[in-house]
Amino acid sequence: MADFEPKSTTKSAVRRLAEPLADVTAFDNIVQGVITNNPFGCTIYNQGGADHPPVERSRQGYTSRILYQDGMAKTVAIVTVRAPTIAAFTAAANHIVANTQLATDLGGTPSRDFANEKFAATLRCHDPNGEIYFVNFSRDLVTLTSFSDDAIQSKVETWADTVAVLA
Repeated sequence: MADFEPKSTTKSAVRRLAEPLADVTAFDNIVQGVITNNPFGCTIYNQGGADHPPVERSRQGYTSRILYQDGMAKTVAIVTVRAPTIAAFTAAANHIVANTQLATDLGGTPSRDFANEKFAATLRCHDPNGEIYFVNFSRDLVTLTSFSDDAIQSKVETWADTVAVLA
C-alpha cells in the first residue's frame, strides 16, 4: 500500500506581545505601515488573471464592547458588535453608546470597554521567491503562517524587532 508523501512543508510562527496594542489606531498604524512600506520586500504578482499588490489585506474584523452599568457601577448588560472595517467599528460603537432608548431598555449607562475590544487583520504577502504567506495581526499576537523558507521568518522577525510595541 502506498503512503502519502508530503509535497511541501509549511510553517507557522507566533510572537506574543508583552502588552496588548493600546487601541485601534495603534493597530491600524502597524498594519497600514506594512502595506504602505512593504518592509518584507514583497513583490507584485499575478494570480487567476488578476494582478495583486506585494502586500494586501485579505481579511479584517473589529469587535467593540459596550458595558451598561447601573447606579451602583454593576454591569447589567454588555453589547458587542463585530464590524468589517475600522470606520464601521467606530460608527457602530458610537451609535450604540449614543442610543438613549437602548440604555433605558437595558437599565444602565453605556461606556466603551476599550480594554476588551478586539482587532484582527490578515495580510497576504508575496515573497520574491514566489511563496505567498500570511501575517496575521491581533491586539496581542503577530502570527506568520503558510511559509516554508526560513528567510521569510527572519525578515518578519527583523522588522518586528524594530517596532517598539511588537518587540
